[in-house]
Amino acid sequence: MRSLEIGKLYICPTPIGNLEDITLRTLRTLKEVDLIAAEDTRHTIKLLNHYEIKKPLTSYHEHNIKEKGIELIERLNKGENIALVSDAGMPGISDPGQDLIRLAIEEGIQVIVLPGPTASIAALVVSGLNTDKFVFEGFLSSRKKERVDQLKLLKDEKRTLIIYESPHRILDTLDNMLNTLENRNIAIVRELTKIYEEIFRGTIQEAIGKFSTGKIKGEFVIIIEGNQNEDVELDIDIEGELLKYINRGLSKKESVKKVAEEFNLPKNEVYQKSIELN
Repeated sequence: MRSLEIGKLYICPTPIGNLEDITLRTLRTLKEVDLIAAEDTRHTIKLLNHYEIKKPLTSYHEHNIKEKGIELIERLNKGENIALVSDAGMPGISDPGQDLIRLAIEEGIQVIVLPGPTASIAALVVSGLNTDKFVFEGFLSSRKKERVDQLKLLKDEKRTLIIYESPHRILDTLDNMLNTLENRNIAIVRELTKIYEEIFRGTIQEAIGKFSTGKIKGEFVIIIEGNQNEDVELDIDIEGELLKYINRGLSKKESVKKVAEEFNLPKNEVYQKSIELN
């Protein structure tokens, strides 16, 4: 039987480095809730001890999403208020918090988000690159082929790109970017708000030179300039190109694929033209 007093799920951003970057409202909420669900309780307890907050902690991370998610929803339905925190920044951004938020919404539980620190926006603002329009990609794949494929899809994106990366993959990712996106302007923000905060601004090639020397530490936010090439409209006779391949003995399906790849056209657009052929 569902309780008449349903609990609320509070999304509580935590500092991405400097402990002073927590809001007064977040501190009050953490003191008032019945339970704090943390990505890593060992990490969160340091924050709570710093502000003398004594509340029950439970772990909620990518390895226990399913079972712990069900448990937390049950507790919310029984009337408990729960604060969701990640190791750093806004819960739900590149962390398992998004699954619990989705479950709560499906259950009709009120979700209250508190504003606060997030590395992606802070890095974008300090990058010096265009902030009018941007795309957040989070972490790219750890597998080289998939990572390169993801970058290929972003090659023509004109909006500024935001990407997270770990220290042991940063050089490989920069190399993939240089080969796929060419030598654009970027900013690399490391250890944001911490003692050894570092902001690099330059080209991808210059970044490779910079981070190829010395030991690489910390988490990185990479801000990449959008594609600045002017659009060039090509007068392409799609039907004629299709017929060229069909006359060579290729099937209509194979011809569509060839033309789409050759002229970098959407496959569905080429397919529509193929339907019009006799």
